[in-house]
Amino acid sequence: VQLQASGGGLVQAGGSLRLSCAASGRTSSNYVMAWFRQAPGKEREFVSAIYWSTSSTAYTDSVKGRFTISRDSAENTVYLQMNSLKPEDTAVYYCAARRGRFYSSDQLYDYWGQGTLVTVSS
Repeated sequence: VQLQASGGGLVQAGGSLRLSCAASGRTSSNYVMAWFRQAPGKEREFVSAIYWSTSSTAYTDSVKGRFTISRDSAENTVYLQMNSLKPEDTAVYYCAARRGRFYSSDQLYDYWGQGTLVTVSS
């Protein structure tokens, strides 16, 4: 499975961005797709995830109500709509995938896209 992330950029606080993660290769419905982020000097952390088959979702508390994860089966793409962005959302965002159930630990994900930088100015 290959993942290609895109959509990062520079935005002012309160603004919005939409990240995309296009999947290719041996994909199937038995996958969990997730977004992680890593801020400068910090460990990578879980942001959001979606079950490809059921569209059930999960979010870390700090983004609930502001971020929305979704998927487009026809495009084999997962999106992360980020609204009401804050300076503390500044990070490199990574998409990841694993077979089976959801976990919030990045150590349990097998496939990774390259990061896309999100910078939120105050």
